[in-house]
Amino acid sequence: MQFDHASGYRRLDSWALASIAQLATYDFCEKFLSRQLDPTGRQYDQMTQAARSGKVNIVEGSARSDTSKETEMKLTSVARASLSELHSDYEDWLLRHKLAPWPKNSAQSQAIYNTRLDKPDYGEDQTHDSCLHILAQKEKFSRWLESDDHATVANALLIIISRAIHTLVRQIEAQGETFTQTGGFREKLTTARLETRAGQEAPPVEPDAPACPECGKPMRRRKAKTGPNAGKEFWGCTGYPACKTTRPIA
Repeated sequence: MQFDHASGYRRLDSWALASIAQLATYDFCEKFLSRQLDPTGRQYDQMTQAARSGKVNIVEGSARSDTSKETEMKLTSVARASLSELHSDYEDWLLRHKLAPWPKNSAQSQAIYNTRLDKPDYGEDQTHDSCLHILAQKEKFSRWLESDDHATVANALLIIISRAIHTLVRQIEAQGETFTQTGGFREKLTTARLETRAGQEAPPVEPDAPACPECGKPMRRRKAKTGPNAGKEFWGCTGYPACKTTRPIA
């Protein structure tokens, strides 16, 4: 799963599910959070901010995919953590009302788990088309998300958020593989800079340099910078740091 453009997130199931969770969370809070239940508005702020962070960090991670795979992974992990926080909020909501989440094998749960998302089919106007796509995907869950029963909506969102988190876990694994193999622009630039610096700093191997007695690689003339032998030359293995063998220069 690799996306090389900043708009690649619009084709991710994780983004679609996180977007549905965000929109439905706004609806849930406006519909069920009364002044009596949330007198200071703090719970509203916490839930809507967690929902927003889940989606926004997927977007920001995708935008960084070309420059730094490490940053992309970190932002995707933040998205997962935010959605996990939101998941906990809905679980707490049910507990607060002396209810437990639906069992995973219940008919209601399985119906939501089995509601599949459509594959995006965008034209040239991706912003317009992707927003229509999100609205269409949210509509698939409308019989649960638009219910007047707060427990039904909370349970549906628990499952939708769980699906988003599961998708993000797989996404992070794929990003990790890409990072290990290639990295992004920043990682490649750092590697190139270190290689250039190493080439500039390392003196050439002399034709009559001895072979390393440990690994057999040629040795290079070096000069001690610190310690009691500071300023003195010695033979050091060119396999350093894997091989740290040294020999005195006769």
